[in-house]
Parts: sequence; C-alpha cells; structure tokens
Amino acid sequence: MPLSEKKFFGRKPPELADANFSGRLFVIEGADGSGRSTQIEELRQWLESRGFAVCQLGLLRSNLVAEELEEAKEGNVLTHTTMSLFYATDFFDQQVHDLIPALRAGLIVLADRYVYTLMARDIVRGAERAWTRNLYSPALVPDAVFYFRVGARQLVERNFQKNATLDYWESGMDLGLSRDMFDSFIKYQRLLAAQFAEMEEEFGFQVINANQRADRIQRELRRRIGSMLATSAD
Repeated sequence: MPLSEKKFFGRKPPELADANFSGRLFVIEGADGSGRSTQIEELRQWLESRGFAVCQLGLLRSNLVAEELEEAKEGNVLTHTTMSLFYATDFFDQQVHDLIPALRAGLIVLADRYVYTLMARDIVRGAERAWTRNLYSPALVPDAVFYFRVGARQLVERNFQKNATLDYWESGMDLGLSRDMFDSFIKYQRLLAAQFAEMEEEFGFQVINANQRADRIQRELRRRIGSMLATSAD
C-alpha cells in the first residue's frame, strides 16, 4: 500500500518526526456485548487470507499500566479523573510502541475500541467535553470507525449469556445511577449511547446495526473495508 500522511485529532505527538505510514487503522466501537471481538477476529482471518498482515489492539493492553489499572479497578475506589488518566496512559503507550510501528511497517491494525469509548466514559462521569478532546488530541485519526449500535436491553441479554453477570464499571455502578445493577446498566449504556450519537457526525462514524445476524454484519464490514483496500469482499 502507498504511503499516506496520517492526521491527529490535534497536536502531533512529540515522539513523531513524520506521520507517513503505509498501514491502515480500522476501529470497531460499541458496548460490551455488541459483538466487536467476534467480528474483529473474523475480519483478521479474512484480511490475512488476502495477503494482508494484521495487528490487533484494544483497551487495557499496554505493557506499562494495563495490569496496574485492572488491579486498581478491582477495588472500585478509583476517582474518575484518576481512571481517565490511567486509560489515557494505556492508550498512548500503545500508540507509541504498538500502533505507530505497525502502521509504519504497513500492517492493517484492527482496534477493539478506541479513544471514543474513553471520551464517552469520561463525559458521562462528569468530565468537560473540551477536556476530553484536549486529552486525546495527540491520538491518531483512524482510516475508518465502525460503530456497532445495539439497544441497552439487548446488551443486557448478551452480557448475561456471555458472563452470567454484569460488570461493575460497565454498569456504571460508580455513578450512583441505581442500587440495582441491572437498572444501572440500562441507564449507563443509554448515557454512553447518547454520547456516541453526538460523536457520529463529529468523527464520521460508519454506524452498523449490530442487532442483525453476525454473518450480515461481517459481510457489511468486508464490503466497506474491502473497498478502501481495493480488495474483493467475496
């Protein structure tokens, strides 16, 4: 693939002398239970079958702070600002050490969530919109963002099917929305969905109805990504 100059949301990171990369970054956004991981794995296999080298990234995967953040979350005592900065550190450590080298080497990077989830979470927890945009201004702008839209009640059913329980943080229990985790999950996911709805136009999301069958979602992703990579979706 030819070199192209990548853009950043704001200022370019100081670690970069230039941003001319041949790789491509595709982001899949959506709540827990929306089917992101399954679709990304199938995309990876499809892309590799067509000769593309693929790298997968996501939240809480940096070597620097991922384990420490997971441990801190288990205590359910993180302040909102501390959690925001923890996640930002995790993201930018991956951007410098994993994402940019992969793009420079010409790989296709599939990201399981990106800064959009982090900004939405922060705003729901009281952060100013301008603060979140400034915090992530050195983030790389993806080549495409696919947002999986699923209703809150459908997400509850899928999460129970997968884990038989709901996650404390994904249910927004730290926000005091409700003492009942089920009710809190519904309210929290709706707040996040409202933030993503505002981001759709701002960041040019390609919205996908994730209530449909998984094979249809995969065909739609292959068609859209295939057109950007000049490869057949069949």
